[in-house]
Amino acid sequence: MLKFPDDTQIRVNGLNEILADLYSEGKQANQETAEEIINRLEAQKNFIPSSDRTRKEYAYVLLKEYRKYVKGRADNSPKQASGPR
Repeated sequence: MLKFPDDTQIRVNGLNEILADLYSEGKQANQETAEEIINRLEAQKNFIPSSDRTRKEYAYVLLKEYRKYVKGRADNSPKQASGPR
């Protein structure tokens, strides 16, 4: 579920899988990746309005979601032991 700044919530199909794929591909959290997320969501038959303003809002929210996803993955990654064992 995507939550927009005006508290509108939109259900999108396949978002978690897309975020996982992009993360495994090493994609950085940037505008290009936001556009890639939108393209992949549309390929999975999610409706994204075509107006520039709405697409920018989607890009903003999706990039925020991807940053949270990346941070969550980084926080859960195994830590390297320091010093000899």
